Amino acid sequence: MAFRKFGVTALGTLVGGTFATYALRQNDDMVARVQLEEKVIKRARKLPPRSEQIAALQSGEEYDVLIIGGGATGAGVALDSCTRGLKTALVEANDFASGTSSRSTKLIHGGVRYLQKAILGLDIEQYNMVKEALAERANMLQSAPHLTHPLPIMLPVYTWWQVPYFWVGIKAYDFVAGDRNVKSSYYLSKQDALEKFPMLKSDKLCGAIVYYDGQQDDARMCISVALTAARYGASVANHVEVQELLKKKDANGNEVLCGAKVRDNLSKKEWTIKAKCVINACGPFTDSIRKMDDPKVKSICCPSSGVHIVLPGYYSPQQMGLLDPATSDGRVIFFLPWLKGTIAGTTDSPCEVTRNPAPTEEDISFILSEIKHYLNKDVDVRRGDVLSAWCGIRPLVSDPNKDDTQSLARNHIVHVSKSKLVTIAGGKWTTYRAMAEHTMDAAIKACDLKPHRPCVTDKIQIEGSHGWTPTMYIRLVQDFGLETEVAQHLAQAYGDRAYPVAKLAALTGKRWPIIGKRIHPEFPYIDAEIRYGVREYACSAIDMVARRLRLAFLNVQAAQEALPMIVDIMGEELKWSKEEKERQMKQATDFLNLEMGALVNKRTQETVPVNLSPDEVTKYRKRFDTIDVEKKGYVSINDIRRALKSFGDADITGEELHDILKEIDTNMNGQVELDEYLQMMSAIKSGAVAYSRFARVAELEEAKQNELKIKHKISVDRSGGGT
Repeated sequence: MAFRKFGVTALGTLVGGTFATYALRQNDDMVARVQLEEKVIKRARKLPPRSEQIAALQSGEEYDVLIIGGGATGAGVALDSCTRGLKTALVEANDFASGTSSRSTKLIHGGVRYLQKAILGLDIEQYNMVKEALAERANMLQSAPHLTHPLPIMLPVYTWWQVPYFWVGIKAYDFVAGDRNVKSSYYLSKQDALEKFPMLKSDKLCGAIVYYDGQQDDARMCISVALTAARYGASVANHVEVQELLKKKDANGNEVLCGAKVRDNLSKKEWTIKAKCVINACGPFTDSIRKMDDPKVKSICCPSSGVHIVLPGYYSPQQMGLLDPATSDGRVIFFLPWLKGTIAGTTDSPCEVTRNPAPTEEDISFILSEIKHYLNKDVDVRRGDVLSAWCGIRPLVSDPNKDDTQSLARNHIVHVSKSKLVTIAGGKWTTYRAMAEHTMDAAIKACDLKPHRPCVTDKIQIEGSHGWTPTMYIRLVQDFGLETEVAQHLAQAYGDRAYPVAKLAALTGKRWPIIGKRIHPEFPYIDAEIRYGVREYACSAIDMVARRLRLAFLNVQAAQEALPMIVDIMGEELKWSKEEKERQMKQATDFLNLEMGALVNKRTQETVPVNLSPDEVTKYRKRFDTIDVEKKGYVSINDIRRALKSFGDADITGEELHDILKEIDTNMNGQVELDEYLQMMSAIKSGAVAYSRFARVAELEEAKQNELKIKHKISVDRSGGGT
């Protein structure tokens, strides 16, 4: 008996040891391959400035590959191409990630709903799509650990029979991921679910299933991929637009593409880029490039708009998301923590392709009404809590490789035209690397390119990840004297590039922090990031506030307040004139108003009916009069300045005063009338507006006046009228 136990133990030890040795060898092999590729492929230590990139594109040399489009797919293709040893160019008409790639749900996922459809419909194509996406999810988490992280997502269950149904489905999701799974899913009882997600509605809650996907900072991820390609030798340039595709006759007399005529939208200069292969990676604008190639070609893009909103961070736990699998109209709603805010979305509506997609009040109201169903009564879901809102265009496509072009492709498609224009369309953020690999495989075959090596992007680390560790922010605090919150933000946004960012930070003149002037008191963004953002090819205030910093996506009002400082620092770096600074301010303000939801927020505030009681009107009229000391009938900017000085806030700038005035001055006449103030207080009461600094100033001024009255009041016993 003892011998049998010994034999079983020995056998188990042998099998376990063999497996462990194999696993370690596999890991060692992976490390060795990464190190080998890093040595074989030359990676520049210094990022070339945009002027050098433009000069390279204007040199007249022929490129192997010219990529049109600087979103996730285009940047991914550029990285794949240059790391295969091909001479690569990429041009983007606007900024990197300026389109759909910065307006996603920020998830890195395989698609739980897609797997459900694949299993119920016995659809092998959809199953393979999910399997590929789950493998790419693991690649993204590994290649850019500073910009990505695993995120648990709760699926609350309110019907008992759905508990085993969802549990089996989510376990199938884990199974399909295999050894690339992030973390295993698990079931939570009602009590545990409410402990993890206290805001959840408890009525009829049976329990919850928690599964894991990934989350990212999408715009910074896209920019980092483009910067990585630049370090590996690709010539990449934003704000360079293709005007015309150029063709020549090949050896067989067929017309084939040989390059493109482009224009720098900043300098307005035009030139020609010669290339053996042209790749169309323009997302929703796919058809515009296809029609440049062949005006008679049928459109394949079926654009769909997806709106997201950002709510304050207290709407969700910082480490747990929420999935509503079946909304009132069958869509899926995600409710996710992101950069200390809460993202809610998305919608799915047919739309026109535009460079300036804008959220609508209808879409915002739909999202708010859906999330109300899952939150308890203590969470008052208010329209005024919407800090920012944006709209992204999904580039759904029909497959031109099939005879039936009416049905939409579920996955991405790669198509080569008669003139050898290679088009990559469809797909999703998570699979950008695999899409790029498939695209380059097709391009090499179609255009007879000669790469030095096969695809290696599954072994390439993205900009900032090489020296990153989860605790590197501590060194930033200790070595540079940064605030802990700022240091954590820099480490997460820039990885090991946080050190050169910190070196650009200005002295604060305070005992602590030593360096790093915040551009807005409520957010950890500092002055150095603006200077470094210019080195990351930011050319406009919009590039900076929306994509190098994510302020526009987190809080549109805070972004507006930070604009003057952003424009001033960019003006120093880029030598802007006074006129150019004013132009940048106007463009950025228009962008925030239209595309980031500021305008629709303001319109909502203006349309809220005044629903104050007579007592409330009397109270607010008295409060208004405490600021309007001269009884003019309106409050001027000087009245606001005087009130703030009385609270000891004498250092407030003129720009900040104007911002306080603008948030309530609906008729834009430079002063606040009583009716505008009452409108604001009514909007706050109804929840259409969450907070107003002007309203707070009026409240504090009233409190101060009341305090002064009490101090100067003569008591009865000292007045001579006592008993």
